[in-house]
Amino acid sequence: MKSIDPHMHTAEHILNQTVVRILGCDRCFSAHIEKKKSKCDYRIAAPPTPDLIQAIETQVNRIVGDNLKVRAVSLPREEAARQFNLQRLPADAGDSIRIVLVGDYDACPCIGDHVARTGELGGFRITSWDVSGDVMRLRFKLNRPTADVVKESP
Repeated sequence: MKSIDPHMHTAEHILNQTVVRILGCDRCFSAHIEKKKSKCDYRIAAPPTPDLIQAIETQVNRIVGDNLKVRAVSLPREEAARQFNLQRLPADAGDSIRIVLVGDYDACPCIGDHVARTGELGGFRITSWDVSGDVMRLRFKLNRPTADVVKESP
């Protein structure tokens, strides 16, 4: 199984929460996360303005700059189901669900590796975006960080 870059993966968490807050849609339904560049697809009610896209980039960079702690906790499946959408989890995910917390900004079920603090991400930049029908695709990059990664088992 190919490992996802922990820096970009953490940025995806922050981007998802920011898009949810600014555009009022769900988290991305599809993502392609790579070390050099990544993309996320969202279902949206209406195309965003360039000002909203800039607001998303600005907010993600604010959270990066806040240097929030990133950590994982485990919740019993029943409790996790009350708080989160578990549809994307595999059926054999088990009775204990790993939740990744980005400070008090985001919480999401996840089995991936993440950085220890958001400040390790460097700068975040939306490189391009487009809308086709009700789908918006955001492409993004990070300035290359050099900090170590925290790996936690599920």
